[in-house]
Amino acid sequence: MSSSKTVRKLEVVSPVPADIDIANSVEPLHISEIAKDLNLTPNYYDLYGKYKAKVLLSVLDELQGSKDGYYVVVGGITPTPLGEGKSTTTVGLCQALGAFLDKKVVTCLRQPSQGPTFGIKGGAAGGGYSQVIPMDEFNLHLTGDIHAITAANNLLAAAIDTRIFHESTQSDKALFNRLCPPNKEGKRSFSDVMFRRLKKLGISKTNPDDLTPEEVNKFARLDIDPESITWRRVMDINDRFLRKITIGQGPEEKGMVRETGFDISVASEIMAVLALTTSLSDMRERLGKMVVGISKRGDPVTADDLGLGGALTVLMKDAIHPTLMQTLEGTPVLVHAGPFANIAHGNSSIVADKIALKLVGPGGFVVTEAGFGADIGTEKFMNIKCRYSGLTPQCAIVVATIRALKMHGGGPAVVAGKPLDHAYLSENVDLVEAGCVNMARHISNTKAYGVNVVVAINKFSTDTEAELNAVKNAALAAGAFDAVICTHHAHGGKGAVDLAIAVQKACENVSQPLKFLYPLEHGIKEKIEAIAKSYGASGVEYSEQAEKQIEMYSKQGFSQLPICMAKTQYSFSDNAAAKGAPSGFILPIRDVRASIGAGFIYPLVGTMSTMPGLPTRPCFYDIDLDTATGKVIGLS
Repeated sequence: MSSSKTVRKLEVVSPVPADIDIANSVEPLHISEIAKDLNLTPNYYDLYGKYKAKVLLSVLDELQGSKDGYYVVVGGITPTPLGEGKSTTTVGLCQALGAFLDKKVVTCLRQPSQGPTFGIKGGAAGGGYSQVIPMDEFNLHLTGDIHAITAANNLLAAAIDTRIFHESTQSDKALFNRLCPPNKEGKRSFSDVMFRRLKKLGISKTNPDDLTPEEVNKFARLDIDPESITWRRVMDINDRFLRKITIGQGPEEKGMVRETGFDISVASEIMAVLALTTSLSDMRERLGKMVVGISKRGDPVTADDLGLGGALTVLMKDAIHPTLMQTLEGTPVLVHAGPFANIAHGNSSIVADKIALKLVGPGGFVVTEAGFGADIGTEKFMNIKCRYSGLTPQCAIVVATIRALKMHGGGPAVVAGKPLDHAYLSENVDLVEAGCVNMARHISNTKAYGVNVVVAINKFSTDTEAELNAVKNAALAAGAFDAVICTHHAHGGKGAVDLAIAVQKACENVSQPLKFLYPLEHGIKEKIEAIAKSYGASGVEYSEQAEKQIEMYSKQGFSQLPICMAKTQYSFSDNAAAKGAPSGFILPIRDVRASIGAGFIYPLVGTMSTMPGLPTRPCFYDIDLDTATGKVIGLS
């Protein structure tokens, strides 16, 4: 077996040093060593420096006949703003499986955005002695995938406004002549992408000169309604002042002024496409199908209508390959995609999981993390990601902390950047027990998919034995397969060995097939209501705008897509302050939008910010470079 070659013994110290100090204290192995352990030969990966490599999708063709390993998803209870350690638990579990139980294992994680890294949250490489290294490379640039998404997204944004501009100043004939100019021999032809538009319009002619004036008008004039444009520009920085902007104020734009805004790059639909695609050809189709607005005739306008699907695929051709990295203990990690966990599905890529499952093989483990609490991340993992991938998980982990359970039991507000209240630092079993209703609902919701649920209790130094036992008992009473106390943050893989053993048993004892929350053929409202019911809602209330959008998407033939709820991560309900397991509330749907290329409809529950802002004291105050060693310091 593989990983015994690369297992690195950790020298653990107490108290646990800063994450970056731990990361910098360990010399990573050359990434070719990690690849070798996975039986990946050099023709199946491209090196990006010493410690990163892009694993090529061609490895899937090579391993097509191989059987998959066990598939494990890590979700959590409803978190505090400080996070409950899902990434850290994911990494710690994999270190335990690979370095201590000698299993073939691959960790599949999302790529973090630079916005939170420099903002308030910090990086997302795990923490303590359960991290992905090199930590600075993981959190900053990596192999440029997010930059590729930014470039592709903004090329499409530029194309939309440019097309409206040119259509407003030209006749049908002039527009058509410029779209299909004659070559040196005086002959005109359609480019490949134009045939997609012709087919959509029901025009079977292949020679531009054969089109009637009416067909020329339909083909050349997209006639986008500027009010309907949903496509915004993006950048991978938290910049609140770009949330709403006015464009077109230059004298050359001839008064074509409109309001728009910027989102953070990871909120781009192109990121969601990357995460849900299954192959290069599938990505080409999805990128071309992305809807950017509506024509004045009421038809959806796509990236392919603008002639851009092929060019977007070219910009994304390297980004489709997952990046191979390593944990502190030398177990392999695939980092790929990082879709926003509110308005998108918040899971790493299907292709990374598929590659990993083949590489570990039968008896091996692939552990992937789903963003936010299980009501968001695990629900979308099952109903969206697993539908498109065709993969079936055997085990779902629910990460819980005493801190979050006390908050759900009625403890004081937990605020990022402020010291924790005394209630969280001293024993209070009653508060913990009261908060276990939140964990219980996550367990029962997750069990309903047909998987075994293991609760990972992420232990902090202030937690007492009585409190930890109360959580274990409540988890088992709620139907968990097992509940295990973990200390991987302080001890690395050694602190998650019991969790690894429980996960292995859970995977080996699955007795049910995967069950979805709703069938795709149900209408948009029925699917929304099935999800709302799992939150504890007694009903759903739709705004006038939401009703209008549902009617339009149904008319356009999009009603069979899965649903991706855009909701606060801090409560089962739409109200972030409603802790525990609220029930009987009415879930308000204020708007409904669609990511047609990615393949889901997303209802907006409350207000979702897609461009975070910087706090008064951002993380960048602490980040610097040791110019003597070239090492990054202060990254959290």
